Amino acid sequence: MDAAAPIRMTGRSLAKASRRAALLDAAAQLFAERGYNGVSIEDLGAAAGVSGPAVYRHFSGKPAVLAALLTGVSEDLLEGSNAVVAESPTPEQALRGLIEFQVDFALRNANVIRVQDRDLSSLAEADQEEVRSLQRNYVEVWVDALATLDPASTRSQLRRKAHAAFGLINSTPHSTHRRKSSRDTAELRQLLEDMAWAALNVDA
Repeated sequence: MDAAAPIRMTGRSLAKASRRAALLDAAAQLFAERGYNGVSIEDLGAAAGVSGPAVYRHFSGKPAVLAALLTGVSEDLLEGSNAVVAESPTPEQALRGLIEFQVDFALRNANVIRVQDRDLSSLAEADQEEVRSLQRNYVEVWVDALATLDPASTRSQLRRKAHAAFGLINSTPHSTHRRKSSRDTAELRQLLEDMAWAALNVDA
C-alpha cells in the first residue's frame, strides 16, 4: 500500500488552528495570573481577540480549555523527551539533552507550570488521570536514561533523583517574575543545567 499523502491544511483550517493556539496561550497567561476560577470564557475570548461565544467553536467550555492546555503540554514533553533520547549517541548525551530540554521548557512555559501546580485539581477526574499518566511516562524516560549511567541504583532511587531535578528546574517560574534580558536568560539556563546535572550525579 502506498504511503498516505500528507494532509494539507486549508487556509480556513490553518486559521482555526491558529485561533485555538491563541486561546490556549491566553488561557495559560490568565490562569497563571488569576487562577482557573478567576477567569471566565469572556475573559479568554477577549484576551485572544474573539467574543466569548466564539470560544465555543474551539472548546466545549472552560474545563475543556484547561484540559487541552495541560494534556497538550504533557504530550509534548513525552514526545520531545523520547526524541531527545533517540537522537543522542551516548547515554551521557541523552541525560544532558533531557536536562536541556526540561530547562528550555521551564524557561519558555512559566505560565503553564504555575497553572499545572495550582489548577490540576480543577480538571475532571479522567483528565487528571490522563495528565498524570503522561507525566509518569515522562519521568520513566528520565529513569531509563539515568539507569544506563547508574545501574547500581534502584529505579525508585532514580525516580526520586528525577523528581528532585524537576523541582529544581521548575521552581524558576515561581521565583522570577520580571522580564529578563537574553544575557540573564542564558546565564540562568546554564545555571539550571549545571545544577540539575550535579543533582542527578550525586550518590542516592
